[in-house]
Amino acid sequence: MSEIIQVSSDWLALREHEDARARSRELALTAAGMLESGPIVVHDLGSGTGSMMRWMAPILPGPQTWILHDWNAELVERAAGGVAPLDREGRPVAIRTRSGELAHLAAGDLDSASLVTASALLDVLTTEELHALVQACVAVGCPVLLSLSVTGEVRLDPADPRDGLFEEAFNAHQRRHVGGRPLLGPTGGALAQRLFVESGWKVRSAATFWRLGDHDPRLLDEWFDGWVDAASEQLGGRRSSGPEYRESRTAQRQRGDLCAVLAHTDLLAWP
Repeated sequence: MSEIIQVSSDWLALREHEDARARSRELALTAAGMLESGPIVVHDLGSGTGSMMRWMAPILPGPQTWILHDWNAELVERAAGGVAPLDREGRPVAIRTRSGELAHLAAGDLDSASLVTASALLDVLTTEELHALVQACVAVGCPVLLSLSVTGEVRLDPADPRDGLFEEAFNAHQRRHVGGRPLLGPTGGALAQRLFVESGWKVRSAATFWRLGDHDPRLLDEWFDGWVDAASEQLGGRRSSGPEYRESRTAQRQRGDLCAVLAHTDLLAWP
């Protein structure tokens, strides 16, 4: 079994509100309009605790069955054990779970799919895994909505001359090898779009953004610390500005003076 990226349920809970605010509702409504009447089966890849399901179920008609796929059995079981969201007509959705690797996804894993979704997934896949995902979706032939794929662009306000150094180092860290798997990092969204187009599918994209600092300061704190930690790990001993940079930015955060905008891409692909 290949080594995977571990994500905590606390982090997923902390980011859920901002994820919901940032996703493209326009693309989601377009996807909803593509679905035929009758029972709907949605396969959500890398589902975590089900935040995509909770956000999108009320946009879609029903009755709905959501099949949640994730490497982490604990996360998907938590999603299944919670209160089921309601569909557009106010009926609770049915929830099924599948735990296991997504490395070798095949069309058979997306049985009866009306729609395939994923959120914040592509950066932790490899090129081969993304190829397999796209091929499986193309074989099934249903719409695919991939939200919140990071682009690597970060804008901090106020700006600091060292921002670019840490952005570059973080993005390189996102493309590191994990257990021998070379991750796509911020190139995942662009590659997914290219693969669907090469398969003859139509693709619409939307620029989507996390905007941190205006609401819950905990999310900005957690994101920034993780961002600097990863960048500093990538830089190693080559640069010594990490502690000073963190100290300066921490003082700004404590005063409520720091904001961050993180760019993402949402994609809707269909045959």
